[in-house]
Amino acid sequence: MRTIALSILLMFAASSAFAQQWEFGALGGGQFLSNVSANGSIGNATAGFAPGAAFGVFVGNNLNRSLSGEIRYEYLQNDLRLASSRQTAQFDGVAHAIHYDVVYHTQRKESNVQFLAAIGGGMKVFRGTGAEQAYQPLSQFGYFTRTQAIKPMISLGGGFTYRLSNHLFLRAEVRDFITPFPTAVLTPAPGVQFGSVLQDLVPMVGLSYIY
Repeated sequence: MRTIALSILLMFAASSAFAQQWEFGALGGGQFLSNVSANGSIGNATAGFAPGAAFGVFVGNNLNRSLSGEIRYEYLQNDLRLASSRQTAQFDGVAHAIHYDVVYHTQRKESNVQFLAAIGGGMKVFRGTGAEQAYQPLSQFGYFTRTQAIKPMISLGGGFTYRLSNHLFLRAEVRDFITPFPTAVLTPAPGVQFGSVLQDLVPMVGLSYIY
């Protein structure tokens, strides 16, 4: 994990060698994750993660008139969840997202509002943090584990910034973090097959400082 993070930092440093403008920001909001199907001969259920809080920080620099690069970190509350009919089982969990994004933004300097779109990639670390129990509801479909899984991640997003002063901006955005489903953390029971792709919609609002 340290090696991957160091590689992203080095890539960011190389791309910003000739940068003249830097941006630092912090954001907070929530997240809404998709569920995947959990199908077996015993019936059907859904596996996934409950909605939770999200907090992030980033450092960016301009690459040219319309593009900038950002290295970002998000802390995500990712409680694991299984659901079938009217029964639900849940297990404490968190996730950490580390990624580098290329951001396209409008350059209408006469306007206080600028729109942005972002694409990038990195990794997401899923961790089960709850207390394991001998009996777990819906264990016929899957098991919660107190472990972690590192998955590659695609980051997509869009939003806008609003100028509050010469250097301070309000920033609002929505991110979509796309990863393979972490079956090491929420493990299918024998004979049960989980869906493979997990999406995490993360709306956040915060402040950024540009100099």
